[in-house]
Amino acid sequence: MAIALAMAAVACTSGGGSHEKISDGGSASASHGPAKKGGTVTVAAVAATPDFIFPLAPATNSNGYNVNLTEGLWPFLVYAGDGAKSEVNKEKSLFTSIDYSNGDQRVTIHLKNWNWSDGKPVTSRDFTFVHNLLKANATNWQAHLPGLFPEDVAKVSTPDAHTVVLDLTQAYNPDFYTDDVLSTIPLLPQHAWDKTSTAGAVGDYDTTAAGAKAVYSFLQQQGAKISTFATNPLWQVVDGPWKLSEFRSNGYYSYVPNRAYSGTAKPAIDKLVEAPFTTDTPELNALRSGSSLDVAGLPLNDIKQAEALRSSGYSIASVPIPGVAEIVPNLYNSTVGPLLRQLYIRQALEYLINRPQIVSKVYNGYADPGNGPVPVKAAGNWATPLEKAGGPYPYSPDKAKSLLQTHGWNVTPGGTTTCRSPGSGPSQCGAGIKAGQALTFQLIYSSGRATTDEQNAAIKSSEAQAGITINLKSEPFNTLVSTMGTCTAASHPAAGCGWQLASFGYEPYPLYPNGAGFFDTGGSGNLGGYSDPTMDRLIKATEYGSSTETFAAYEDYAARQLPWLWVPLRSSILVYRTKLQGVVPLNPFSGGLNFEDWYYTS
Repeated sequence: MAIALAMAAVACTSGGGSHEKISDGGSASASHGPAKKGGTVTVAAVAATPDFIFPLAPATNSNGYNVNLTEGLWPFLVYAGDGAKSEVNKEKSLFTSIDYSNGDQRVTIHLKNWNWSDGKPVTSRDFTFVHNLLKANATNWQAHLPGLFPEDVAKVSTPDAHTVVLDLTQAYNPDFYTDDVLSTIPLLPQHAWDKTSTAGAVGDYDTTAAGAKAVYSFLQQQGAKISTFATNPLWQVVDGPWKLSEFRSNGYYSYVPNRAYSGTAKPAIDKLVEAPFTTDTPELNALRSGSSLDVAGLPLNDIKQAEALRSSGYSIASVPIPGVAEIVPNLYNSTVGPLLRQLYIRQALEYLINRPQIVSKVYNGYADPGNGPVPVKAAGNWATPLEKAGGPYPYSPDKAKSLLQTHGWNVTPGGTTTCRSPGSGPSQCGAGIKAGQALTFQLIYSSGRATTDEQNAAIKSSEAQAGITINLKSEPFNTLVSTMGTCTAASHPAAGCGWQLASFGYEPYPLYPNGAGFFDTGGSGNLGGYSDPTMDRLIKATEYGSSTETFAAYEDYAARQLPWLWVPLRSSILVYRTKLQGVVPLNPFSGGLNFEDWYYTS
């Protein structure tokens, strides 16, 4: 589960007050003098520590900050976002063209004539290397979408060194397949990585299932060794614009340019440093000092600092994030699973979340309203009239209380609501819910950002209006993702499924936001065990067909069924030195990760 593709996705708090003007991050800034080569850029990274470097992370590793670390080293075949536009960036992608034929069941990929950093060419063999590894290890790939790549590939052929032909098992919507499937696939250096041990020779081990498993196991073992991220020769062979020069266990890391990079956007700066902060308070203090940080996020509870920061030589920009903020219900927690499996209880919880107030008071207006599974601000072209009108569950404590009362609950506002009518009848609490059982839940969430604390405190307060108790617990992000397991009807071990409600921050979306991997049965990001044949069918329909009606049917159904509880998603607010150009327009999908576009002016 990717949690944050962009370091610019900064949590922000506010108690209301004046509304500071922030420039549109989708617009290019005015030039401040001629460009010059060189210099170091230091970027603040708040509670954002990667822990794995091999780009094909294991299924058990849900640390989305790993993508921040690796995308500049091994870019995806399809690069999402072109400037501020939500479209494929052909300049930074690894292909010259992708053509669909045979009724959209054949995909022909023409690769660019690029080189690896060691001078070897990037070829179609590097694609088949990735395909072979994933074909033998798909269930142990964090980005795996069940039934899609590589299972949906009936045949791979390579007519020449720069052409790949995929014959698929069935026809797909080209927009979906390009935007959501091919965008998850990096090319990897077969000539350097096709080995099973550190001292072993490179071979063609990946061409057999047993060999592919051995290679994959070796690379994943190496990829977890934090102490060798910057020194292991494997990770020095890259095709992206950057090479990793240093990595420390506290999350500090730095890049230097890949001088052999074949792309047109070659780095102008000499070094990029990611400086770790555990919370946004010391980050802001560093910004105020004006000496150590060149790029950082601005917490919106400190929005009044904007003018002082501008006078100190900074510029400030914002951009909506293409993703959805969520509270994930664990439908198979041994204590509260029976409660959360009841749709009417999830509806009551959602009716009690005052999303407009959170947008206004916590995020000072800089947030998506969080009305459903598609962000209204960042992906408005996909949002249905239902979502644009406020979603199916606008804030209404009265509707929440009525739902509970009609299903057999003794509702005690400000107290403890309990089940008075157990059973599975239409006016009873529901299967597995005991008489006297209270609506009490623990919400665990990622620590480090003041806005997250404030938002969850507001939710706790508003849920109490219907006698629902929300106990809050914050943990460091890496602790959170390392202790939470995926829980389903078939498998919900106590060790990994003790969590009840969880919030990671937000889930970033690809260009085609159809919920694949999050809401379909067995999806890699479906931690709470949501499973619904209708949802599965509707998601599949968006993969195979391209009509707006098909997508709208999925979107509105997901909004109403609440596989997650919907909450607002903050915008990215980025502070950067005015003399540092190329930062804006902000790419909505990679935010502040396009370091190769940055340069200082005289």
